[in-house]
Amino acid sequence: MTTRLIWLAAAAMLAASPAAAVDRGTTQVDEGFRGAVTAPLEDLNLKQAQIPDVLLRAVADPYEAIEPSRCEAIAAEVGRLDAVLGPDLDEAPAPDERTRMQKLGAQAKAAAVAEVRGETQDLLPFRGWVRKLSGADRHRKAVEAAIKAGGVRRGYLKGVGMNMNCAPPAAPSWFVPEKPATPTSWLAGLWQGLVDWLKSLFAVFGR
Repeated sequence: MTTRLIWLAAAAMLAASPAAAVDRGTTQVDEGFRGAVTAPLEDLNLKQAQIPDVLLRAVADPYEAIEPSRCEAIAAEVGRLDAVLGPDLDEAPAPDERTRMQKLGAQAKAAAVAEVRGETQDLLPFRGWVRKLSGADRHRKAVEAAIKAGGVRRGYLKGVGMNMNCAPPAAPSWFVPEKPATPTSWLAGLWQGLVDWLKSLFAVFGR
C-alpha cells in the first residue's frame, strides 16, 4: 500500500505541475490532490475549513430582514451567498467548453484524487472513532448545517425580492418584474373603459 501511495503522490505532483495546468479544471483537481493528501489531518481535526461569515449569519437567522430593504441590498447578499455556495438551482449551469481530451483528462485525475484520498485515509487506524474523538465529525456536521442554512436564506431572499418586484439576482432567474404603470397607460385604460361602457348603453337602447 505504501508503494502505491508513493506512486500516486508522484502522479499528483506531476498533475499539479505548471505544464499540466492547461485547462480550466486543473486548478480544481490540484486542490483535490492537496485535499486528498491531507485527509488524515482532517480526521485528526488539525485541518479545518473555515465557515464563511455569510453562512454563519444564515445559521444564526436564515430569515433575518435585509436592511435597507431595497433590491440592491438583496442582490448583494444573494451574490455573497452565490460566491460560497455556487449557482442556485434556478440558474442554468455554465456551458462546458472543454475539448474531449480535456474532459477525459479531468476524469482520470478525479479518479486518481479519489484513490489518493482512500490510501491516505487508510493510513489512520480506527478512523471513525478518531473523527468523533478529535471533533472532526462535529466540524463536518457544522459545515453541512451552514451550507443548508445558506441555501434556505438564499431562497428566502429571492422570495422577498420577487415580492418586491426586484429583478434577478434579487429574485429567481426566471422572474420578470412587472413594469410600473405610466400615466399614459392609465389614461388609455380609462378611455377604453369609457368606450366599452358607451357601447353597452347603445346595445341596450338600440334594441
